[in-house]
Amino acid sequence: MFSTNLEPKDLVDDAFLRRIPYKIEVENPTEVEFRKLFEIMSPKFDIPFNQRALDYLITTHYKPVNRPFRCCHPRNILLQVRNFCHYKKRPPTLTKETLDFAVANYFAVMG
Repeated sequence: MFSTNLEPKDLVDDAFLRRIPYKIEVENPTEVEFRKLFEIMSPKFDIPFNQRALDYLITTHYKPVNRPFRCCHPRNILLQVRNFCHYKKRPPTLTKETLDFAVANYFAVMG
């Protein structure tokens, strides 16, 4: 299996690509699909779903910076929230604080 968010032809030559028999493009989810993914994934991490917190996440950390919705973001952000709450020894919850931390940590660029 080969996965990339870059254009495959920019990474490898045609002969390599011919040796990958099946290619599936996974497009970014719409905002509605992203919200549904978040709602589905929250209980899987024992985090109660909170619509207001999700609204905050999208209006604060996605729309103002034109951040594209990705299918992996709900899972990865929820993992950040869960681990942050575990470290702080408190129940995992979606709040402005936990989401701000999750986003800052997850999208941080190390230089």
